[in-house]
Amino acid sequence: MAPTPVHFFSHGSTMMLGEESSSADYWKQCGDEALANGLRGVVMMGAHWDATGDAIEVSMNPSPGKQPVAYVHPSKYVDYKLEADLPTGEKCQSLLKDAGFNARPNDKFEWIHDTYLILIRMFPNKCPPTTIVSMNARFDPHFHMRVGSTLRPLRHEGYLIIGTGGAVHNLYRNVWPPMLQWRDNLAQPTPPGDWALEFRQSVECCITQNRGPALRRAITRLMKHPLYRDAHGTDDHFMSACFVAGAAGDWEDEGEEKGRLGAETWELTNMCNSQFTIGSWRGGLAKVGA
Repeated sequence: MAPTPVHFFSHGSTMMLGEESSSADYWKQCGDEALANGLRGVVMMGAHWDATGDAIEVSMNPSPGKQPVAYVHPSKYVDYKLEADLPTGEKCQSLLKDAGFNARPNDKFEWIHDTYLILIRMFPNKCPPTTIVSMNARFDPHFHMRVGSTLRPLRHEGYLIIGTGGAVHNLYRNVWPPMLQWRDNLAQPTPPGDWALEFRQSVECCITQNRGPALRRAITRLMKHPLYRDAHGTDDHFMSACFVAGAAGDWEDEGEEKGRLGAETWELTNMCNSQFTIGSWRGGLAKVGA
């Protein structure tokens, strides 16, 4: 079958689970589209789980719990049943080991909001079979690009590959009082900083103007951008973008239409939650309403 699309979603703060936004609408549209096209399962890399040394881990907990989230009423997530896909987890480990990675199972991992927030928004009625793959704590962009490249064949089997992180995600430079005092994560009392706007634009240009191996080069090169450290105080929320570039940056992908920005939500003044889709289901992409 034709390769499935790949998503890079900026999950934002925990409050993105409870508050309505254009990003939430887009996540739902992408989930509806996946179900309509016979989705087999989801393979995800988030931003809050990393393995030490040279390892990468695959979640193999048959009944994963959910780590609690702040500023969201428990009714938004506690009753949502997670569906761990252990057979696909075994397949991911096999693919990674064959490619030379030190891949190992983790049968105690509890899922974190960076992944189940997206799943709840995309598939509110039922969680599809899902496999979560960790980052590696050395945060090497080329390592994570290779992880995505290694798992790319799953796109030909009906799996949806998703990376969740952030286009601009520097907690040290966010403006927190509106969220902490008034529970308003979407308040923008002042415009975002120039550094945030500039790096956000660079991310969009890299994803929407490059295909195939050029996409891989563009995304990994962003870590050398002069404003990268302003936009990412730590590297964890950028690794999933490298993972996505690997999964969507093969020579075969040069024939796909370029990536597109489906929605965007600014939070906490300087956090930019951009939502990107690369490729399509049988030639059709979800459309975001005005």
